Amino acid sequence: MRPLILSGGPAVGKTTCGRALAAAEPRGAYIDGDDVRQLVIAGDATLWSGSEGRAQHALAARNVSALARNLLAAGFAVTASDVLTAETLAVYRAELPECFVVHLAITLEEARARAATRPVSITDDEFELLHRMTAVPPAVDLVLDVTDMAEADQVAALHRAWATASVR
Repeated sequence: MRPLILSGGPAVGKTTCGRALAAAEPRGAYIDGDDVRQLVIAGDATLWSGSEGRAQHALAARNVSALARNLLAAGFAVTASDVLTAETLAVYRAELPECFVVHLAITLEEARARAATRPVSITDDEFELLHRMTAVPPAVDLVLDVTDMAEADQVAALHRAWATASVR
């Protein structure tokens, strides 16, 4: 399978779907771009905090890609999630040329409803900012509107798209 990169705003289902898709594979691995960014303990910067934040976001994309390449070489199907900008999408395309990139789209209202059911690590203002920043995705392979999809339907739609994209 081609490595699958899931993108989109907060509470769109990137982690849930990425984990579920990896779990459905005989040898599946999931990489969370947020977890990779959180490896920086001192001096960390958010995507919206200027040039240092953008640089760290690109660094995380390179690190996610390196980890994905190692897992792919070991025979794992790889899913990953990250909030993509045009700059980080270019990193993934360069570092993982075979990747299949899907942007999960959702309305702000539905994202808020989903976020209310889980712990949130960002402020309401940051939540809305990230939602606005991801409303128009960069040039991904597929945009999937998941606003009215249940979790199982979202995973199934992604699985079909990923399988189709992996057939050569």
